[in-house]
Amino acid sequence: MSDGMGLSPLDNNDKTRPAGRGGHRWLGPVVQFIVPVALTVLLVWWLFKKVNFSDMVAIIRDGCDIWWIILAMLLSIVSHIIRAARWRLQLTSMDIHAPFMALCCSIFGCYALNLVFPRLGELWRCTYISSREKAPFTKVFGSMMSDRLSDTLSVLTLLLLTFIVAHDAIMAFLTKYPVGIGILNIISNPLVWVSLVGAVIIVAALIRIFSGSRLVIKCREWCAQLWYGFATVARMRGRGLFLLYTVLLWACYYTQLYVAFFAFPFTADLCRESSLAFGLQPCLVAFVLSAIGMAIPSNGGLGPWNIAVMFGLALYGISDAEGTAFSIIQWSGQTVMLILLGIFTMGYIAKSKLRIKD
Repeated sequence: MSDGMGLSPLDNNDKTRPAGRGGHRWLGPVVQFIVPVALTVLLVWWLFKKVNFSDMVAIIRDGCDIWWIILAMLLSIVSHIIRAARWRLQLTSMDIHAPFMALCCSIFGCYALNLVFPRLGELWRCTYISSREKAPFTKVFGSMMSDRLSDTLSVLTLLLLTFIVAHDAIMAFLTKYPVGIGILNIISNPLVWVSLVGAVIIVAALIRIFSGSRLVIKCREWCAQLWYGFATVARMRGRGLFLLYTVLLWACYYTQLYVAFFAFPFTADLCRESSLAFGLQPCLVAFVLSAIGMAIPSNGGLGPWNIAVMFGLALYGISDAEGTAFSIIQWSGQTVMLILLGIFTMGYIAKSKLRIKD
């Protein structure tokens, strides 16, 4: 029986249910946007509470050679192009032949979008390429995961190298700062490793028990496609070229930071000391710490990246104000470049759509 509005009670309930489920839709924006913004604000607040802002501004105004920062900005473009070339190897092995400029723009847009929505850029670049080439999203996403895994392995390799060549500096950082002490405690706690193994066993047992359920079957199909894209590096042609691109990519990242050292007198002085391998060692320490800091979700790395660089430079006698000034001007240069590349990407995509319509 219907009510006066022409809806039965059952219809009314059906109309109400989606609204009830939608009540939890705010969780996505909180995790993807509000939490990173809050972290960024909190860390930047802590940074400028620790540092005299006027001193930092004076250091930038009186001692910065902006041309070295511009050179570092140009090197960042080269690094994005190398990453696009490396990703093309993976996609080509899956018979996905996207134009190289489209791949470059997917990388440009990815990092530009991460300035506003951390981690969303990776999802966007996979969506853009999969829709453009009419390719399965899960395969493209799997190749991106493999791409990111190679970055993680690269950071771990660099961390190991840093432990070897700058052991004293790394241990000083880990024992001096709370985050370092926390890392050491987590790594050395057997309960953490036992819990990880237990969690894996429980998940494997649940999958085996409910192997016939529709959800598990669907997840297995999705994981199979994801793994296909993820494992392309192991079976594709051009694995040696992939490794070469990886070395060039991280060498380019490192060179960006090293070049920026010459923008300020206090960091340029490190590059004149033979005992510090002409600045290569302190740059390596700051670089590895900053790479680890980028794992913290924030807008374009603002906050954790700056703090990590400041900590790294402080181990070599650079004051907090100087280290912050260096990190802020270097981060700002990279951010300006990403914004420009993002605008270029928007223009490229718009132009491509016009060609398709014509």
